[in-house]
Amino acid sequence: MSLNINILICLFLCGEVPGIQSFEQVPWLPCQLVDESVTFNDEGHAETEYQHRDAGLQFGHPGDSALNPNKITFLVTGSKVDMRKYIEGVMAHQLRCEIRRYNTEGLQMRWPGLGAQEHDIWFTCTIRHTDGVFIITSFLRHTPATPTPGQAHYRNWAAIADRAALTTSTVMLVLTRSPSVRVGLVKQQSLHCQFDVDHKAADLTVEWRLQRHGERTTLFSHSSHSGQTKGSGVPLNAIGRGNASLTLPLTKQSSEGTYVCLVSVPPLFGSHDITLHIMEPPRVSLNVDSTIFLVDRGEQKVVCEAEGYYPLDVEMEWFREPSGGGGGLLPEKLDTVLYSSHRHHQDGTYSLSAFFLLHAFLHNSGSKYFCRVSHSSQRMPIRKSFTLIVTEYDSWNTALWLFFGFGAILVMVAILFVMLPRLSSARKANQRKPY
Repeated sequence: MSLNINILICLFLCGEVPGIQSFEQVPWLPCQLVDESVTFNDEGHAETEYQHRDAGLQFGHPGDSALNPNKITFLVTGSKVDMRKYIEGVMAHQLRCEIRRYNTEGLQMRWPGLGAQEHDIWFTCTIRHTDGVFIITSFLRHTPATPTPGQAHYRNWAAIADRAALTTSTVMLVLTRSPSVRVGLVKQQSLHCQFDVDHKAADLTVEWRLQRHGERTTLFSHSSHSGQTKGSGVPLNAIGRGNASLTLPLTKQSSEGTYVCLVSVPPLFGSHDITLHIMEPPRVSLNVDSTIFLVDRGEQKVVCEAEGYYPLDVEMEWFREPSGGGGGLLPEKLDTVLYSSHRHHQDGTYSLSAFFLLHAFLHNSGSKYFCRVSHSSQRMPIRKSFTLIVTEYDSWNTALWLFFGFGAILVMVAILFVMLPRLSSARKANQRKPY
């Protein structure tokens, strides 16, 4: 509720109509400050308590008054790194902002950028698109008015007042436009990772890792300090432009997992997780034509086949829709359907069959039967159908067929009885002829 109120306040202050304001036009963006309070128990172990507090990003210049003085304000002043230019055209209501303190793990050093001090303290600001389009994490540097040695360490963090205004500058950011990726098998996929630093970093490290089934594998690493590069998939000239995107080889089942892009410029260490899902849609087919003709009380086995899908989860169902649409009634789900076992193929995909024995009755003529296949790779189920046409069982035609058929058999037998003696006599005559 409070976040929605903050958004309305922001839109009011900016004089914009809700729904048409883009992020680069926003001088104030509502955020949640996830503050940390660290205490130590009787055994000397640190215990962290998290507190969610109303705050906001305000973009401006040093000395600007807070646009929303009732909230904690992080005043983001001019820098070579501007998070807004990386997410242009996005509406403010599509963003979720979270600010946290950043622990340098005891590494106390002066940031090489302009205006940095020895005892600066750090915050991270993570902005997520509500539809999962991107995640961007910016590092905010704040110089306290009265620096105290060691206050950058989490044990010595100073309290932030409810209406405090902290002047900061963005010194580094890490961005991904592919937080979650769905891709098929035997496809080439690029995982987006981008970064920006406010100075030419002499000690930059870029690394990619794959986490799968509890195991972690380093796919690529590059250090500008040592000049060493291991692995492949990221062009070095692209890193010089702030592009650390990883190009994967042709995907296979083992490509699935969580890929981590890590960018480090001491004392800052940024990363983003990118989840890659292998999704292969099923190919669905029936063993019958679009129309089946059967006589009354006839039978036929009907099979629905789903092939080549991944992952394993698939749902197959058969339905019957009466002739003429059933008068608005819902299709009837068949309860006589049998299923094969899942068949696992060499490429990692699966197949499954759903079948039933179709009994034809005159009152079912014109009914439509359809197989519905649902799979996580498809937004909508796949449907394959056929129409049943039932003809009346004609007893007279059957009787005539049996009569004439039986008569033909009798004629054949009579001919054989007449011909066999003649053939036998001719054979004996041939045997008595002298050579």
